[in-house]
Amino acid sequence: MRSTADGVTVRLYHLSEAEGGGAETLMYGSLADALAMAAQQSEAVQAGLFIATDNDVVAYLDLIGE
Repeated sequence: MRSTADGVTVRLYHLSEAEGGGAETLMYGSLADALAMAAQQSEAVQAGLFIATDNDVVAYLDLIGE
């Protein structure tokens, strides 16, 4: 992910292999809020979480170094 600030607006979404593999948006908000919400999810959900900025998309687990 390119450099960004905690306050930038991002989309936190979950890609599920179940039900046709669709993307479910969990929230639009600041990067800090998205990271906090992602951290509260189960490990199984975290594995499918992605954070999108205006110019990039990164898997949550890659972003936190897991």
